[in-house]
Amino acid sequence: MKLFDLQQEVYRPLWLRVAITVACLGWAAVEFASGAPFWGVLFAAIGAYAGHQFFIAFDPKAPDERDGKE
Repeated sequence: MKLFDLQQEVYRPLWLRVAITVACLGWAAVEFASGAPFWGVLFAAIGAYAGHQFFIAFDPKAPDERDGKE
């Protein structure tokens, strides 16, 4: 079990994946604008990780289909 498993069934809707990624990157912009570069980098990294997991590595199949089970 991974600490941050972004391949779960709950993240299947596209609007949710977009909202999470945009919220993280948007908050990073707020932190950079307010002069807090540590938090800006942290949230930018979280947003980049979420973007990668949701749009590049995401497998929209159900978990049982991914494992080869029926």
